[in-house]
Formats: sequence, structure tokens, C-alpha cells
Amino acid sequence: MVTIDGSTKGRGRPKWTLAAVVQKDIGLLDIMEKMPSIELNRDDVFMNHSGFIIVFPTNFLSKHCNTKGVWSAQVSTRSTSASTQPITEELIEDNPKDLYTSGDSIRRRFLDFYALHGHKILPSASLVPEDPTVLLTIAGMLQFKPIFLGKVPRQVPRATTSQRCIRTNDIENVGRTSRHHTFFEMLGNFSFGDYFKKEAIKWAWELTISEFGLPAERLWISVYEDDDEAFSIWHDEASVPVERIKRMGEEDNFWTSGVTGPCGPCSEIYYDFHPERGVSETDLGDDSRFIEFYNLVFMQYNRTDDGSLEPLKQMNIDTGLGLERLARILQKVPNNYETDLIFPIIEKASELANVSYARADDSVKTNLKIIGDHMRAIVFLLSDGVVPSNIGRGYVVRRLIRRAVRIGRLAGITGDSRGNNEGAFLPTIAEKVIDMSTHIDSDVKSRAPRILEELKREELRFVQTLERGEKLLDQMLVEALSSAKENGTTPCLSGKDAFLLYDTYGFPVEITREVAGERGVSVDMHTFDIEMENQRRQSQAAHSAVKLEVGNDADLTASIPNTEFLGYDTLSIRAVVECLLVNGKSVLQVSKGNEVEVLLNRTPFYAESGGQIGDNGFLFIPEARNQEQAVVEIKDVKKSHGNIFVHTGTVKEGSIEVGGEVEAAVDARLRQRAKVHHTATHLLQAALKKVIGQEASQAGSLVAFDRLRFDFNFHRPLLDNELMEIEELINSWITDATLLQTKVMALTDAKNAGAIAMFGEKYGEEVRVVEVPGVSMELCGGTHVSNTSELRGFKIISEQGIASGIRRIEAVAGEAFIEYINARDSYMKQLCSTLKVKAEEVPTRVETLLEELRTARNEISAARAKAAVYKASIVANKAFPVGTSTTIRVLVECMDDMDADSLKSAAEYLMDELQDPAAVILGSCPGEGKVSLIAAFTPAVVGMGIQAGKFIGPIAKLCGGGGGGRPNFAQAGGRKPENLSSALEKARAELVSLFLE
Repeated sequence: MVTIDGSTKGRGRPKWTLAAVVQKDIGLLDIMEKMPSIELNRDDVFMNHSGFIIVFPTNFLSKHCNTKGVWSAQVSTRSTSASTQPITEELIEDNPKDLYTSGDSIRRRFLDFYALHGHKILPSASLVPEDPTVLLTIAGMLQFKPIFLGKVPRQVPRATTSQRCIRTNDIENVGRTSRHHTFFEMLGNFSFGDYFKKEAIKWAWELTISEFGLPAERLWISVYEDDDEAFSIWHDEASVPVERIKRMGEEDNFWTSGVTGPCGPCSEIYYDFHPERGVSETDLGDDSRFIEFYNLVFMQYNRTDDGSLEPLKQMNIDTGLGLERLARILQKVPNNYETDLIFPIIEKASELANVSYARADDSVKTNLKIIGDHMRAIVFLLSDGVVPSNIGRGYVVRRLIRRAVRIGRLAGITGDSRGNNEGAFLPTIAEKVIDMSTHIDSDVKSRAPRILEELKREELRFVQTLERGEKLLDQMLVEALSSAKENGTTPCLSGKDAFLLYDTYGFPVEITREVAGERGVSVDMHTFDIEMENQRRQSQAAHSAVKLEVGNDADLTASIPNTEFLGYDTLSIRAVVECLLVNGKSVLQVSKGNEVEVLLNRTPFYAESGGQIGDNGFLFIPEARNQEQAVVEIKDVKKSHGNIFVHTGTVKEGSIEVGGEVEAAVDARLRQRAKVHHTATHLLQAALKKVIGQEASQAGSLVAFDRLRFDFNFHRPLLDNELMEIEELINSWITDATLLQTKVMALTDAKNAGAIAMFGEKYGEEVRVVEVPGVSMELCGGTHVSNTSELRGFKIISEQGIASGIRRIEAVAGEAFIEYINARDSYMKQLCSTLKVKAEEVPTRVETLLEELRTARNEISAARAKAAVYKASIVANKAFPVGTSTTIRVLVECMDDMDADSLKSAAEYLMDELQDPAAVILGSCPGEGKVSLIAAFTPAVVGMGIQAGKFIGPIAKLCGGGGGGRPNFAQAGGRKPENLSSALEKARAELVSLFLE
């Protein structure tokens, strides 16, 4: 219980009661529900780090104070340990930002405001979206896309969220403008066919004016040029003067999801930092004066293929209020970075760089802002399971990490600030981000060990090559500038050089372009794109817009209810055919021999999800008076448009029609194999955490009939003894014959009980929990065995790395385990028969054979080297003198089919034989489609400025290859033996030309 006491106090101003701190996890709505008799104005509620602070005007006392001027009330809280803490008027006056304008307070007040207006507060979606068309979550509306499309029925008519988002399309502006970020929070309120323009505008204005207290005279409105309705609402009902409502064109105020699909006009609210500049000839795009902080999208049309607009059957509201932008306005700071949402991170970076942000020049401030921004994006991406790599989402986080490392070094940060100058500094800054993450994503702190370890590993890996790469880039830029000056051209870094930096030294091309741009050098991106086409294609999967489409399937699925899944309890039921699809189009009947997608009203078939593949089986239609017998073989089942099961198969006999009744039967043997492997996956995760540590977290899985695959975050390969311990542990749990427990409970209760969430899964308010008592407890909708003994045995097939920081284990259990063991036994018997030894003698016999093979190879190599030297001694007399003041012996010769190692031996012999100064070029064709080349120069030749490594490269290109090496010795290869003769002729001519100069 919390007691709230108050008494009057004031100094020549409206008097206020003292207030009490109420635990902030209660929420404002809870307070109001517990105090129904009190007319509580939202302007009387503040929030600081301790909780809600309630203050009452003195006129409240006349109604509620007792004769001593003291009022008391009791508020039931969720914690019995909460204590009363009086708050004085001075505290309220001296710390307005902490009490009322902090980022956490703004977020809470926004959500509470819309909750009071009937919106359900929903959690932020992951930064890794379910939508396959978008790489990362880039907008607050993304998680509601299926609802906007009409493909998934709405669960609530209106909702409100604080969505964490990532965008990198404006990364070059981060830190340089006052408002661009890679990571930001979008506060949003959404209507799914419920309210529309009038309510959206009314509440946005009320929120802005009454809740956040922004002065109306500083607010400007933009509307779409033809949207007279929105203009009228703003002017007539919100009383915004006509001169502060701007009509703008399609580019600014008409939201589209793509070439086709849902779209509509939008209206934006701008804050004016300089109202003294007047209202004539204003430009809302002037960042020095205005900032747009709230966007209301009126999703009312569908754009068809011909470009025309047709009204949507369900008109929606999609809004976004930038938390960082509003915090800047309310906290009265010059840019978003200096709000309490980001500035503590900047202060930590400043501390590590040993500089004062306040006294730093613009360049240093920009660098510190970039670090502050990027660190938020990095921490939340890592928390949501994104691992640094060279493709897709992994490339985004790797690019941000490497950019932060480079910027940090430019800002003067060295070491980890804990005495280790070679240590990683990003984890130290990340700790601050994690400390600030509670109200954004409560799961971040629990994932902190993994986040910090991954960040440290990635930073140190990059630092290892960063200095070498920086030196090489600097040399490349000097050469580019020098060449441009000599030729009178614009300096440009070649695409091949940029790719070399990316491929060999780990430089994201964006960093190369950034550094080059600072020196006035452009980068040949066309050639770069050619060099890394495959990586480039995958890294371009991110989009800066959310694509929606409204098609026939929206109308189709609107009439089809969700499929009732009964497969936990039965493998065979009677069901009704709701819909048939052939090549994506609805049909009434499908006959023998055709592929078909079948939608049933209910099903025992498990649809692919949670890593588990869909069931196989059959749909049977018994022979009847007006219906021939029919059989449909089902080979896959997936969910579509929410919870509609799509059974994919082939009509083997007869025909199937909409409205008919079928017997749906799952292949029991395959279902059992899937159940065994799914339960084994849970045991594997538990064993990994026990053997290698709790930081080993799931990064993906596959539960198939023939095997299981489990991906997890870990920084190194597992040792043989660790794999053995994992197997032994799981097999001991199988031997224990433990009964599994499955129950449905509230999500919060499941998490409080310690249940582990499956990676990438989205959960509702109620979840299914699968527990192996004493071993594992996970949120899981998959199918599982009843007793661990059904697994029979468990065996790891392989363990390997699949990406930076991601390991993969493949294993078998149950029937697949028996099959695997029998197959291995069969292979061993064949091997024993071939080697004519017992099974236990196979390793020794194989090692003996390998040693004999190594000896034979060495003997062959030695014989080839002798033959090469002999052949070299024969051609040595073909060397000819070149030069005027100094005579240089030159030998250019084709050595037929000599292999590369023998060619090297021949060149080394000739160097000794010809003595200094001498230059030798040898070539051969060791196999079909292969060319080998050697360039060997003595010290005197190298002293003339002629280097073997640079000389041999262009020669090798004539043979369709390349190569290089040291100044005195270089090797190269090619794929065009037919060009070897002309390539050697060119080498001879160039050497002669060089030595005659």
C-alpha cells in the first residue's frame, strides 16, 4: 500500500499540495482506476525515474483536505514494498525535465493518452520483421501490415505502440543534422477500420496542446493539396489559423506503399522554433526553423495497376510521432542528440575520448553524435538476434559497428578505459545503452552478456586489420590524387581497390567512400559492384518503404475463417473443404493429376512454424452415390494470412471440390519423427546452456523428419569433449524417461516462470509452454513426445560455423538415430572388408596408408624438382645479355607442362646459375586450362626499380589470370594456355625495353 499525503505550500504562485511517488510500473491508468472518486487532471501527473508524482492544486484541498489541511488516500500497488516519498515544490520546479519531459515520461504519457481513448497498448515488434519484403523494421505500422491488407482479421479496433525502428538510408546525415538517426522510436496510434480523420486530428491536437503543452501559436500543419476535409477539420475544429495550414503536393503529403496498394493523404504537425520570422513565404522544409514531429496517414484508397484510386473497403489510420523529435522540443535542446535519450551515451563516449562535448569543435561533436546514434542501433540489433556478417541484416550491424570503431578512433578513443589500450571500447559504451534500455525493451538487460561479448569480438576482429587497411587506403588515395593531377582528371579510386579494401581488410565500401570523400576522391562504384555482385545483391535487401498490395486474395481470405488445429490430440478428423487453389487462383473442383492447395475448416496437420516442417499425409473422400473415391497426397502445410492452413498436395485419385467433406489423416510415422526431433531440439538447447554457458542462445532451427538443425550464438567451434558431454547429457535425460508437461498460460506468467522464447517467434497474450521437468521450459507451439524415452537415442552429426558468431549443430534422434547408427555400422563393415582389418584396427591402418602416401608424394616431388633443375640447366644457355652501361642476363622460356612447384625450383636454380644481375621469366601449362608463371629478379635488377610482383601481373592477365609477390620473386596463374606463347613474347620485349632505357 502507498499513502499519499498533502498539505498546502507556495511562494506567491498557485499553491500545490505535496505529492508522493507512486511506483512507475503501476501506470497512470491503474492509479485512476484505484482513485475513482478523485477528479485527477493529467496535467497534475508527472514522471521521474522513481515513478509517477501526483500534485494537486490548492482548490482540491477544499474538497478533500481534513481540518488540519492534510488529505490522505490509499492506493493499492503491485508491490508491497513501495514506500512513500514526499516531493517538495522546489523539486518540481528545479527538475522539470526529470519529472515531466524525460524520454521515458513522453513515451509513457503518449501510450497512456491513447489507452484512455480506447486504444490497446501493444508491445514493440522485433527489429527483425516477419515480413519477407523488408530486411529490418523501418516503421511503426510494419507489424500491422497484414491487418491493413485485410489478410489478417483485426484483434482490436485501435492500438497504440512505441516501436523501435532502424533505417540506414540516411546514414550519411547522422550526426550532421539535428534529426537523422539510424535507430529511433516511433510512437503511433492506429485505427483498423474504426475511427478516421476527425478523431485522428482531434486527438493528435489534444495530445500536443493539452498533454504535452506545446503552444498552439508555434504549431504549423501540412495537408495534402486536395484534402479539403483535413483542412477543414484543422481550421474549424482545432482552430488552427488558415495561414498556418499549408497545402502540399503528392511528394510531401500523399503516402504510398508502392506503385500499387493502400495509400492516402497525410497531414503533419510541425513545431516552429522561430515564430518571430512571421508567416509570409514560409518553407516547412526549413530545418533551421521547423521540425515535423507527428505524421497522420489517412489510408483511404487503393491504387490500382492503371494508377487510378479506388476507395478502400476499410479505411485506416496510421500515425507516427518521433520520440526523439518531441523530446528535443520539450527538453529545449538544439538537436535530438542532446536529449536524455541519447546524450548520456555521448557523455560516455566523450569520457573515453577524454574531451568535453560542450567545449569540442563541430567535427568532434559530429563524431560523438554518430557514436551515440550508432550504439543504440547496434545494441538493439544484437539484442534481437542479428549477428555481424557480410550479408543482409548482418551486414547492416557490421557496417554500423565498423563505422563506430573508426569514428571512435578519430574522436581519440583508445582502449577500453580500464587500462587496456588494446581492448575494445564499444562494449563500455554499450553498457550505458543497456542501462538505458529498460523502458524500450526489458529483454535487453538479460541479453547483455551475449551483446557485449559479440560486440567485443567484432570490434577486435576489425581493429586487427583496420590500421593496415587505413594505411593502404591512404596510399591509394595519394596515388589517385597524384594521377588525377598529372592527367588533369577528377580523382577517382578504382572499384577494384575499393573491393580489395572490403574483401581483404574488412572495410565496408561506405567507409571507403566516406574517407575518400573527405579527401576529395570519388569511388568507381560500377566496377566495385561487378567485383562483389553476389554480396551486393544480398545486402540490398533492405527497403526504405513498406510495400503493401491489395489483391483478390484479400477478398478471398476475408470470407474464410481461421483453420481450427486439432493435431495435438488427434491425427485423423473429418473436415470440410473451404477453398481450393490452383496456381494461386480459386477454383471449385480439382481432378486427378493436378497440384492443389486445400483450405479446410479444421485440420490435424501441423503447419510449418517454430522451425518444425509441416506434416505429410492424405485427404480421403470415400466413394458415395454422387462422388467417386478420391485421394489427395499432402506434401506440405503452411500458414497464410494469419492462421489459415494451406495444405499443398497432388490429387492422386478422383477429384476434390469446395464444400465437400474429407477425411484428413496425418502420416503418423513422419509425425512421430518430427515430434522426436522437436523435443530433442529443446534438450539440445538446455544441454548447450549447461555445457558452454547461458550465453549460448538460439539463432534459428529446423525440425525435419530425417534430422534436426540448431543454430546458436557462440564465438568459437565446440571442442570434441564438449560435443561428447552434450551427447551424454541428452542421452541421460532420454534414459530418465521423463514425462513432458504441456500447458497454456499467460505470456507474462510463462516468462516469470522462466520459459525460454523461441527465436523469431511472435507470441500472443496466451502461450503454450512445453516443459521437460528439471531440464527445459520453452514457449512452443510445436508437437512433442509424451516421454523423453521416445527419443531412443541422440547423436550429433556435425558442428560448424555458418556465419560470424553463429554455430550450427545437426543431429538425429529416434528412428533417424537408429538409421544413422545402422548406416555408420554398414560403412565400417565395408571399410574393414576393404582394408582386411578389424574395426578397432581401422584408425591405425588408415594412418599407415596416409604415411605411405605422404612418403610417395614427397619422393615424386623430389624427383620432379630434380627433373626441373636438369631442364633448367639445359635452357640456361639460352639467356641473352641486354643493356648498355650494365649488362643484364635475361631468360624467358616456356617449360612445357612443368607444375608450379617444379617451376619455382627451376627459377631458383637459374638465379644462382646466371648470377647478378639477371631476370628470369618462366611459364608452363601444368594441366588443361591452367597456366603457371614465375618472375625472378636478382638484387641489382630490383635496385633499378623493376619489381617482379608488379611485372608479372599484367603478363598473367594476357593468360586470363593474375598474380603477384615480392619485388624479387613472384608467381602468377591463368586459364588460357593458348595465350602463353604471346604472353612470354610480351614479357621478353618489355624486359628488353626496360633494360635499354
